[in-house]
Amino acid sequence: MGEGLEDILAEHLSVIFCGINPGMMAAAQGHHFAGRGNRFWRTLHLAGFTPEEVRPENDRQILRYQCGLTAVVDRPTARADQLSVDEFTAAAANFEQKISRHAPRFVAFLGKAAYCALSRQREIAWGLQTRTFGNAAVWVLPNPSGRNLAFSQEQLIVAYRQLYLATQEHSH
Repeated sequence: MGEGLEDILAEHLSVIFCGINPGMMAAAQGHHFAGRGNRFWRTLHLAGFTPEEVRPENDRQILRYQCGLTAVVDRPTARADQLSVDEFTAAAANFEQKISRHAPRFVAFLGKAAYCALSRQREIAWGLQTRTFGNAAVWVLPNPSGRNLAFSQEQLIVAYRQLYLATQEHSH
């Protein structure tokens, strides 16, 4: 693992949320989405995935809610744009095997950059994708980083709730 973050995964989860790579704060603390400005945990709760807002230091609790966490690239950086396309390409095969092995129903990419690099598509829309990845349905969500000023908290909740509702449709 090196200085990266440990995956929080189990088999047959409903959703595996895939960050691009760990932020410096998350890597330093050893917990996912630990940066002060990161809106992941609040968004997850308000979109319906968790009954209360999980604290970053309790990130393993996410498994209780049929969700898991991983990152496409292990290397932590201050900003995602510090990663090269080569790093994504190098990580792609192992990453797809990881998803196949854990067999979630959905794999949710946080931000378009990682999925663009992995799928080798230039243009992708938000939401459900036409192709699968590692046999899981692919959903592309806005990145909840505090640096992502293109999306308000409200817009994040709306986007994540669409995925939450999709997970509910198939679970009965």
